[in-house]
Amino acid sequence: MDLLRSEPMQFVQLIIPNESVHRTLSYLGDLGLFQFNDLNASRSPFQRTYAAQIKRCGEMARKLRFFREQMARAGLSPSSNSQAVADFDLDNLEVKLGEFEAELLEINGNNEKLRRNYSELLEYKLVLQKVGEFFHIAQSIAAAQQRELEVQQNGEGSIDSPLLLEQEMTTDSTKQVKLGYISGLVLREKSMAFERILFRSTRGNVHLRQAVVDGSVTDPVSGEKVEKNVFVIFYSGERAKNKILKISEAFGANRYPFTDDLGKQLQMITEVSGKLSELKTTIDLGQVHRSKLLQMIGHQYEQWNLLVKKEKSVYHTLNMLSVDVTKKCLVGEGWCPVFATNQIQSVIQKATFDSKSQIEAIFHVLQTKEAPPTYFRTNKFTSTFQEIVDAYGIAKYQEANPGVYTIVTFPFLFAVMFGDWGHGICLLLATLYLIIREKKFSSQKLGDIVEMTFAGRYVIMMMALFSIYTGLIYNEFFSVPFELFGRSAYGCRHTSCRDATTIGLIKVRDTYPFGVDPKWHGTRSELPFLNSLKMKMSILLGVAQMNLGIILSYFNAKFFEEKINIWYQFVPQMIFLNSLFGYLSLLIIVKWCSGSQADLYHVMIYMFLSPTDDLGENELFPGQQFVQVLLLLAALTAVPWMLLPKPFLLRKQNAERHQGQSYSLLHGTDDNLETKQHHGSPSHNDFDFSEVFVHQLIHTIEFVLGAVSNTASYLRLWALSLAHSELSSVFYDKVLLLAWGFNSWSIRIIGIAVFICATVGVLLVMETLSAFLHALRLHWVEFQNKFYAGDGFKFSPYSFSLLREEDE
Repeated sequence: MDLLRSEPMQFVQLIIPNESVHRTLSYLGDLGLFQFNDLNASRSPFQRTYAAQIKRCGEMARKLRFFREQMARAGLSPSSNSQAVADFDLDNLEVKLGEFEAELLEINGNNEKLRRNYSELLEYKLVLQKVGEFFHIAQSIAAAQQRELEVQQNGEGSIDSPLLLEQEMTTDSTKQVKLGYISGLVLREKSMAFERILFRSTRGNVHLRQAVVDGSVTDPVSGEKVEKNVFVIFYSGERAKNKILKISEAFGANRYPFTDDLGKQLQMITEVSGKLSELKTTIDLGQVHRSKLLQMIGHQYEQWNLLVKKEKSVYHTLNMLSVDVTKKCLVGEGWCPVFATNQIQSVIQKATFDSKSQIEAIFHVLQTKEAPPTYFRTNKFTSTFQEIVDAYGIAKYQEANPGVYTIVTFPFLFAVMFGDWGHGICLLLATLYLIIREKKFSSQKLGDIVEMTFAGRYVIMMMALFSIYTGLIYNEFFSVPFELFGRSAYGCRHTSCRDATTIGLIKVRDTYPFGVDPKWHGTRSELPFLNSLKMKMSILLGVAQMNLGIILSYFNAKFFEEKINIWYQFVPQMIFLNSLFGYLSLLIIVKWCSGSQADLYHVMIYMFLSPTDDLGENELFPGQQFVQVLLLLAALTAVPWMLLPKPFLLRKQNAERHQGQSYSLLHGTDDNLETKQHHGSPSHNDFDFSEVFVHQLIHTIEFVLGAVSNTASYLRLWALSLAHSELSSVFYDKVLLLAWGFNSWSIRIIGIAVFICATVGVLLVMETLSAFLHALRLHWVEFQNKFYAGDGFKFSPYSFSLLREEDE
């Protein structure tokens, strides 16, 4: 597996007989190593040969989606244990899916009607009970009042509407009229508005009684669980009745008939209860039958779904082939890796044999001037790092791939900013959990954030390991130093520094063997020392990575045989960068090794302002002044070296090429002329010297200014590392230790909880994301812009491997 360069590709023509073309494409889809070019790009999808077959597969896919929706509503899921059946007949599958759909639609229709009838009968039963209670109570009150009135007046009367007795008792019995009534149910949330509208529209000439229904009921129309009230409205006259009916309809009230005859009420309640019992039994039986049907479908669903997807993919690919009716064959063209030649030929032979074709398909390698696609063979570990690079841009064919170096440099730069071996262990444990259970998680649908985290589990694992390493170097465990590799090399000169907060430490032992000495943490010298260490380390790492990028540009130029770029781009860029910032890196290392107190800021500033002045105490090695003058002259020379020669050489090469083509007209054919015109650089007429010169000027200015800005950009490593360390120290000192200083265990527990939440939320989530994004920027901008064009296109083979993950 070679990640540094993309796989060698070849342009291939396939000539496939009609009788074996379907099986050949099916086998090629299983192999997944051939990318077809669309030879019918000028045709619309509806004008292509296999448009009807694609429509047919789309219809079957629609039926399968319908089955999945029905299974989801029933709480069922497709079985993943179904075994694929070889050579399944698509025609039979189409008929079977149609039968299942028709049966399921019929069951759903009948079930919907039964449920609606059941809900209506249930509401009718509630109306009979609640309104019956109204009448029973009213009749009892009216009878009692009538007996009392008879005793008082010694007269007789009749009761036509007991509910309005109070108004009628003072009127003449000859003027009494019989009132009509309407009963039903209305939504509880609309009951107050319903009452107000009735009162205003009839000017108060109705009497409304309502009763709250306990619990919720299923609405027959919508099928949803809602809360309702039972109502009965007494009215007089047809005009009032019509108004009530219209208002009831507008409010979505369901009306049901009612009789004031007590005997008929009991009979109707008994009949309704019997029908409800029968409907309940029928609905349950229908549900059992529907569940069995869906289980039968679910057992074969995955197999059918994959088969339909494969068939649709095959016909989509067939529409990209050129149909040759006279020769009874189809012609396809596309790209494949060179290593896959034998595999593709074996697949073609197998398809010919299995389809019992008399003619074998032809595999023919063609020469083309089209740019090949880019293909890197990756695994589950390297694929995520490659995706980080591809998000910036796809490498052009055979271009040096930054993904190889990203595997190491990306997590390392992240760790420089995140360095704390306690936080690194927390990240590592979380990532190991995802890796150990990756088989389970890969088969589940996760949320967007969890899915993103799971996809980058190996990147996070590398980030955690490097964070543990840099945390051991910084000697920080949740900002607390430990003497892991031996005792500190420093001790107190006298008792005044026993708290390690005053100047007075002296070296009493050998140097601490690994990382920062623990005594440096918590001293007044800590901040400037760690600042200086991390800042200078950031510059060293930045210059090293930028030099790596320029070196990779050399390998690109050498691979593509671009000698001009080697001598007039790579060489001056290396000279310019290292004459300034390479020299600064050298001074940093010399100062560390010699223990000098030289001021590097002063050295670099006066290298430009006064290169001939004596360095004095800032001199780090003999002859430093002479070396600085030479380096300054080299940097100044590198700028015109990058700018001037390349445009003039390109113009000269173009003129020579144009002269050679002029002579070829006398001694060559038109075909030779066409071949030469399509080969190499643009023709003489297309060459614009001013445009090339301006482009080179922009490139030179961009590199010169970018060398300065990019080096400064790497100081983010120092800034974020310091911020992470200070935040961790604040949470430890101001939360955990402060809470632990109280004698109350409740305060201590609260302090521990706040410390854990702050550590996880801020340091392990927000700081991780921040350091990740900054490391991403350093790779995309500061590193990859030195050599990586990223203007290629990805190899997209015809493959069935991703069909299970596709959402229709």
